[in-house]
Amino acid sequence: MRLGGLTRGRILSRYKRFLADVELEDGRRVTVHCPNTGSMASCWAPGAPVEVSRSHNANRKYPWTLERVDMGSGWIGVNTARVNAVIENGVRDGRLPHLDGYRALKREPAFAVEGRPRSRFDLLLSDGGRPDAYVEVKNTTLLVGDTVAFPDAVTVRGRKHLELLAIAVERGYRGVIVFAVNRPEGAYFAPASHIDPAYAECLEDVVRRGVEVIVARLRHTPDAIEVAASLAYCRDPR
Repeated sequence: MRLGGLTRGRILSRYKRFLADVELEDGRRVTVHCPNTGSMASCWAPGAPVEVSRSHNANRKYPWTLERVDMGSGWIGVNTARVNAVIENGVRDGRLPHLDGYRALKREPAFAVEGRPRSRFDLLLSDGGRPDAYVEVKNTTLLVGDTVAFPDAVTVRGRKHLELLAIAVERGYRGVIVFAVNRPEGAYFAPASHIDPAYAECLEDVVRRGVEVIVARLRHTPDAIEVAASLAYCRDPR
C-alpha cells in the first residue's frame, strides 16, 4: 500500500484519544488526528520522530493525520485505517499463504446472527474450492519484551468479533483472525492477558472451536506498507 506525501516531525503529546500535537520539520506546531482507539502503549513518547499525512478535504477540522512513529527501531504503523487495505493487498499478492487460492474478495461483508445486532467482518474470501473465509484484521503494536501483543486496551468489541468468527466456523465457513504486527520488533505474538484477560481467554476458546490465527508482520518502506512475513504465536507474553 502506497503512502504518498508524508511529512516528518516529532510528536509532543497525545490526548483526548484521537488528537496529538506534532512539531513538523519546518518548525510549525500542528494538532493532528490520531486514528487509533487503543492506548498506543509502547508506540509513542514525547520527542519521538513521526510521519504525518495531510488531507486536502476542506471539511476536515484537523487536516493532518498521524501515520507512523519511530521508537528507535523503525516505523510503527499507528493509523489503524490503513491496515485492512495492506492485508487485502497481501492476500491478492499471495503473501498470506493460508489465504491463497480464493478468486473473490469482498470488503466488510455483513454477518447476521439471530438475536444479535447485524455485524460485519473485514473481509470475505470465496470461490476457492474450499469453505469461504470470513477474516477479521487487528492492528497489533503493543511490545512486551520480545513479544508483540494484542490488545493494548480492554476491547469488548474484539471479543465480539472472536465469538462471531467461532459462529462462522460452526456454520461451515472458515473463521480467520489476522493479527497484523505493525512494528519491526518482536519475535513472537501473544494475546495481552495482562491487559485484557477476558480477550485472551476468548481467543484460546475460539481457537479450540476452529478459528484460525494468522500473525503477519507488516514492513514499512519509505513510501509504502506491505505484508512481509509471519510470526510464531505463543500463549502469554509475560
